[in-house]
Amino acid sequence: MDSLQNHFLIAMPSLQDTYFERSLIYICEHDEKGAMGIVVNKPSGIIVDELLQQMELTEEPTPVTSLAGEVLLGGPVNPERGFVLHTTQDCWNNSDAVTEQIMLTTSQDVLASLGSEQAPEKFLIALGYAGWTRGQLEQEIIENTWLSIPATAELLFDVDHDARWQQATESLGFDIWQLSNLAGHA
Repeated sequence: MDSLQNHFLIAMPSLQDTYFERSLIYICEHDEKGAMGIVVNKPSGIIVDELLQQMELTEEPTPVTSLAGEVLLGGPVNPERGFVLHTTQDCWNNSDAVTEQIMLTTSQDVLASLGSEQAPEKFLIALGYAGWTRGQLEQEIIENTWLSIPATAELLFDVDHDARWQQATESLGFDIWQLSNLAGHA
């Protein structure tokens, strides 16, 4: 299977009563070792401004007003660790380019910039991530747990987190609720 980096995983409707029910995951890395992604549509209940005040990163934080106003639950792995998906800038420690337009940063320096002129144009903050070991994600796709679509920065940054799963499913061009959760094999 080709790499699913810079793709969205759309949870199938049959994936109920789990952490991933109706989730949309942005795949940041996918190679022969496994995959890593961030759930981009599950709010944590923590407001970005409150997080920044608790972290005391700036003396007088400027309020952050954007769709990134709420911290997301990025996944069940390392939920105490923060991740920032943002538009590209070359000035952050521990940043990795996912694409030419999107970066993943794990350092606090990007958080200290939020609300200032140095901040990334668009961003979202998540706690934790979703991870798959070698071959695990491919097996879950074969088992009809996930559908994948190429990611867009618009869906990632410009759509409210509550509407992301629905918009992703609508982009498929058919009613996802009509799909069977059974895999067909010839």
